[in-house]
Amino acid sequence: MEEIQELEVHYGRLIELLEGNQLQEFREAFLELHIYEQGQFYQSLDESQRQLLYAYLSPKEMADMFDIIEEDDENIQSYLSEMRPTYASAMLAEMYTDNAVDILNTLHKTQVSHYLSLMNATQASEIKDLLHYEDDTAGSIMTTEYVAIVANQTVRSAMTVLKSRAAIAETIYYIYVVDQRHRLVGVISLRDLIVNEDDRMISDVLNERVISVHVGDDQEDVAQKFRDYDFLALPVTDYDEQLLGIVTVDDIIDVIDDEATSDYSGLAGVNVDDIAENPLKAALKRLPWLITLLFLGMATATLIGHYEKLVSQASILAVFISLITGTAGNAGTQSLAVAVRRLAMGDNKKESLLHTIWGEVFTGLITGAITGITIFIIVSIWKGNPVLGFVIGMAMMIAITVANLAGSFIPMIMDKLGFDPAVASGPFITTLSDLTSVLIYFQIASLFMSYFIGQ
Repeated sequence: MEEIQELEVHYGRLIELLEGNQLQEFREAFLELHIYEQGQFYQSLDESQRQLLYAYLSPKEMADMFDIIEEDDENIQSYLSEMRPTYASAMLAEMYTDNAVDILNTLHKTQVSHYLSLMNATQASEIKDLLHYEDDTAGSIMTTEYVAIVANQTVRSAMTVLKSRAAIAETIYYIYVVDQRHRLVGVISLRDLIVNEDDRMISDVLNERVISVHVGDDQEDVAQKFRDYDFLALPVTDYDEQLLGIVTVDDIIDVIDDEATSDYSGLAGVNVDDIAENPLKAALKRLPWLITLLFLGMATATLIGHYEKLVSQASILAVFISLITGTAGNAGTQSLAVAVRRLAMGDNKKESLLHTIWGEVFTGLITGAITGITIFIIVSIWKGNPVLGFVIGMAMMIAITVANLAGSFIPMIMDKLGFDPAVASGPFITTLSDLTSVLIYFQIASLFMSYFIGQ
């Protein structure tokens, strides 16, 4: 808490220096901040204050800050538009290539072309190469700022190469070894370079078993490799094993965050990124799911209407409809969350579909049986009618088992068909569970009507 208050005081002092045209004092105080804190300060300013900041900071200093901000800020387009085009293009050229590409991908093609035309040919070419890769692939998140050496050189000469490239490389903890055709043949760590004698050959100390990803690999698969191997970076190659770039752990953290947000959006049946959107746009994005669920809900209402005569003969049945549908829906949502998580972790590759389904059936039977017995006891004592308690308990057990099976089976089928399993959202499973639960409930109740007619 004290650190936050100190930072707010520091920000206030910075604004005073900024608006007071005290250039030297402002630069000293501002550049003392961590880059993340610089970004937070920048995002707290209004446009007139930011215009002063552009005059006080070089494109390189602004680029360091934008490497942290990247494309996550919804105002990124307005930030660029308020800069002079030459300043903005110079800043983008100074950023790490993958971060610059992320920002440019949020802009219109004409804007991208304009910024690229203001850069020198080499800088523009590197960015253009990355812009061509499909979204959500290793190629779209990789950077070309890495250190590569050849096997037939000494540790001393490799260190010279490293020192010359370190300032512009995104990471120097891994140095990749390539052959004359720039094909990846090995990797050596910074530690190995430091501890080995200067005259030793790189070919003698490199690790030939290098883990890499293909440029077209899905970013989720790349994230899985980072998780499995605990790497800080992974090399990206093409079909000929030529080294194209590297993916760093900071980009993978963004991928994991994006994928988690996407999965949560699917489970909730809504885009959770629309928090700051105006109400009309947010409503238009949510309506398709709501309308779809409305029709499913109408099917449930129609089914209940079909059993209207049954309910009129035993009105007590209506009391427990929401209890059974709600509990089954909750069980289905739990199963869905576990299934989506299992698929995201890749666990579905370790066991057969049939084995997984049987596991979910038994899980549903166990949870359903315990829940059914509990409600059987409660209803039997509460209403003094064990048969009614049995009907409610049996319907509860079967409904939970079916909902559990649907919650795991549907996302697995969607995954096999190539769709995002998170699209099998929580609201969809819940509404589907309502439909099946009502059918199960009234079918069982109809078999024992003579025991509670008139209740």
